[in-house]
Amino acid sequence: MADLRLRRSVLYMPGSNQRALDKAKTLAADSLILDLEDAVAPDAKEIAREQVCRAVKEGGYGNREIVIRVNAPQTPWGEADLQAAIEAKPNAILMPKVSSTAVLEHIANRLEALDAPEGIDVWAMIETPASILNIQEIAKAAARCRVAGSPASCSAPTTSPRTPGRRS
Repeated sequence: MADLRLRRSVLYMPGSNQRALDKAKTLAADSLILDLEDAVAPDAKEIAREQVCRAVKEGGYGNREIVIRVNAPQTPWGEADLQAAIEAKPNAILMPKVSSTAVLEHIANRLEALDAPEGIDVWAMIETPASILNIQEIAKAAARCRVAGSPASCSAPTTSPRTPGRRS
């Protein structure tokens, strides 16, 4: 079995906010997800990619696990995000809205083509009804793949009721 890492707190930081990226260096979180996807407006995607990858390369986050959440491959930013993330060498790359193993096969091929270091894991975000149905296949897809869940994202397309007092 692969080594297990305790993740009591995982904090998302918007990649377009340089102040947040700097502040993350001082926060007591086990893992930091530097977000290029949902937390970033379309007109800020490229600057966010530059800021996040520069921050990861410069370091200063201590023993925190650093994860870059990229845009999906089929988006206008996905391929550039993936290439830049691999070059930045985070601990992991978080792939959003993984609904089938085809996405992970594409990512595995890109990692190989770009000579990505073996130490970079891929987190498959389970946040659609299709991903829930295919979770066993997704979890088995690749040696460096981890599965991450998002109950809030799953509730929206299924029209599931939300917990009172929570927006999602």
